Amino acid sequence: MTDYLDVNRANWDERVPAHVASPGYHVEEFVSNPSYLSEVVRFDRPRLGEIRGLRGVHLQCHIGTDTVSLARLGARMSALDFSAPAIEQGRSLSERIGLSVDFHVADVYDAVEVLGAASYDFVYTGIGALCWLPDIQGWAHVVAGLLKPGGRLFTREGHPMLWALDAGPEVPKVRFPYFETAEPIVWDEGGTYVETDAEFATTVTHEWNHGLAEIITALQQAGLVFDSLAEHDSAPWNALPGLMTEDADGEWRLTENPQRLACTYTLQAHKPI
Repeated sequence: MTDYLDVNRANWDERVPAHVASPGYHVEEFVSNPSYLSEVVRFDRPRLGEIRGLRGVHLQCHIGTDTVSLARLGARMSALDFSAPAIEQGRSLSERIGLSVDFHVADVYDAVEVLGAASYDFVYTGIGALCWLPDIQGWAHVVAGLLKPGGRLFTREGHPMLWALDAGPEVPKVRFPYFETAEPIVWDEGGTYVETDAEFATTVTHEWNHGLAEIITALQQAGLVFDSLAEHDSAPWNALPGLMTEDADGEWRLTENPQRLACTYTLQAHKPI
């Protein structure tokens, strides 16, 4: 399993041009509209509160659309991702819209060494980040290491119940682990989660699920105080094709009885003073 980083990085490197060009990431709208925010950040803005003037870091930032959205809300942002092409696009986007964001290429588990210990008022992670990590306890220690005393973690993520479902054309069934496992879930699939005509040559990925209790316990064991958990019946992508309907804000829910399934969650914790 030592090659999971190389396997996943190759896949994400290849996705970058397709994601930049896709209407799903709204890159040109960021450039043309100075007030535009990503759908993910817009969804959680009431829970984010005032971040103007705070120093924040976005872990696993991909092409930086959530990062620059946080910067547009007034935060002084750094960002990190293991994909060099993604970071290149993040830098390009921030420069095109006139924002100063400090981007770094590195594995998330090396973030404290790269970015500095106890340096940030908040750590942010967005949708589809934690499923690429084999060790949630290691991630929690990274978050704790980055935060200043009194700083907080803010994450919105796909719900582990959603990740456990088989999203095939038939009625979804619980097929995959809900809890973290030693071995990854290995996928070999073309395509990606946004609209694109691109065909990918690198299609294998390694992923892991992490149960809610595992995540909260890992944060507590790393010395953080768990503050809140909000579960949502929607996700910002069509997670179960044929079974979901999109609303005006770009969120997708089960078309019938959406209260049956928690699709995402928002979690907050803080480092004691």
